[in-house]
Amino acid sequence: MRQVFTLFNFSNAGEYLPDLFRGALVSVELTLTVMAISLVFGLIVALARLTRFRAVRTVATVYIEIIRGTPALLQLFYIYFVLPAFGLKFAPFTAGVIGLSLNYSAYLSEVYRAGIQAVAKGQLEAAQALGMSRTLMMRLIILPQAIRIVVPPLGNYFISLFKDTALASIITVREMIFTGQIIAATNFQYFAIFTIIGAIYLAISYPGSLGVQYLERRMKIGYRPRRPTPGGPPQSAPQGAVS
Repeated sequence: MRQVFTLFNFSNAGEYLPDLFRGALVSVELTLTVMAISLVFGLIVALARLTRFRAVRTVATVYIEIIRGTPALLQLFYIYFVLPAFGLKFAPFTAGVIGLSLNYSAYLSEVYRAGIQAVAKGQLEAAQALGMSRTLMMRLIILPQAIRIVVPPLGNYFISLFKDTALASIITVREMIFTGQIIAATNFQYFAIFTIIGAIYLAISYPGSLGVQYLERRMKIGYRPRRPTPGGPPQSAPQGAVS
């Protein structure tokens, strides 16, 4: 009975909560850093996949397939443990940023690419008829619409990334899971510590989920019927209109 009480004992939570909160801050910092890099690099890779230059497309495709075909954990191991043999040694946090950024950039690039290809072809043809260059057309017409399409899925990846920062614990980044492991190894309060860690993850992730749902409602793209003209037939919004 005493052993069961010890297992569910949260009375000492105040002693290790500050360390867990510091670990949570590291997780948030890692998430924001990786997401900022991945949003930019992922767009570059997506544009490389859509370029007319075959060599550039090939390099981008190979990069995406390698990243998607191997576990993120292996990629972190490779950066932190293998690259030092070639003279490239990184601090744990830096290695975590590099590994997770390479991983998420590959996936976000496919989200970007899908959004770009979802733009109505008629708008591209109209831009070409106006004599717009490919670069100007991409900047003024395609990307603004594509960004609106991909914002909700990007939000979902943002939430997933916050949880995936736990992978960085394997290369000794002092985020929340790694901090919890150190504390649990000294006082053996595994249930209490990891339950609190789960609650912290949920407390941060759930508001993010609500925010993504809000974005999905605000940025939903489709057709919305216009108000019918009195005495006339109902009309639909033109193709590509945003609700």
